Amino acid sequence: MNVSKELLTVFLTAMEKGSFSAAARYLNRAPSAVSMAIANLEAELNLNLFERSGREPVPTTQAHALAAQARFLVQQMQQWEAQALALSQGLESKLSLAIEPELLSMHWVDYIAPVAARFPELDIEIMTAPHEDAMQMLHEGRVQLALLYERSEFDGRESFREVFKEELVAVAAPSHDLLQQKGMIHLDQLVTARQIVVASREQPHQAPRLLWSHVYWRTDSHIAALNLTLTGLGWSILPRSFVAPYVETRQLYILEIQNLSNSFPLCIDWVWSREHTLGMAAQYLVSLIDQKL
Repeated sequence: MNVSKELLTVFLTAMEKGSFSAAARYLNRAPSAVSMAIANLEAELNLNLFERSGREPVPTTQAHALAAQARFLVQQMQQWEAQALALSQGLESKLSLAIEPELLSMHWVDYIAPVAARFPELDIEIMTAPHEDAMQMLHEGRVQLALLYERSEFDGRESFREVFKEELVAVAAPSHDLLQQKGMIHLDQLVTARQIVVASREQPHQAPRLLWSHVYWRTDSHIAALNLTLTGLGWSILPRSFVAPYVETRQLYILEIQNLSNSFPLCIDWVWSREHTLGMAAQYLVSLIDQKL
């Protein structure tokens, strides 16, 4: 069966306009061309789509039964053609983004929604990865952009835009030994108490961010870090906005540390590599970031 988008378009236009001549005017074609196209479609389907005994051809029951599916097929073909054209013009086949687990509660979706609206057929992949792993994925070209806490050192291979600010705080459950004493906690107590840290899964020998204790457990999930902290198995440094509900219900306490402010403000950046060319969707995302700034 050889049914093209052109034949389906002529068929649907004839049904909507009520006659072959009206369809011909709408499509800017000769009436004979429309009549021939309908006849070819009927031959391909082995069906009579129009009753021609009257003054104007009338759609048959079979034509009405096929119309909805024909519209769907035409829409799918148009989307397929648009996608192929976009790919030929530089649209990536997939836009991959990495986000640090602790930043999932930020309003990063506000940047993704317009991209999806602009490129509705684009495959968008969102991955969570600890800071070091996300940076590695970025430089290897496995993701095009990453939403990360600010880096401790500037790397000339990267471009970035600062979009949010976040504050990290040290917290522990009320059952933790650190909170069983009166008064403020001394730093020496922290460095000997088990710390729960969110750290790289692919680079286990790299020191995690804000690692203070000589004794620590690693996880690549902020949810796992939170649950371990809630059960009193260690203390951790987590985003204030993330732990705020647990602090309000007294499931966690922000530690009062002697001679040290328990507040570590960090900027949050969208980062991309200068060494990999960005496709149309990634470039559009960068333009959205600049507009919001």
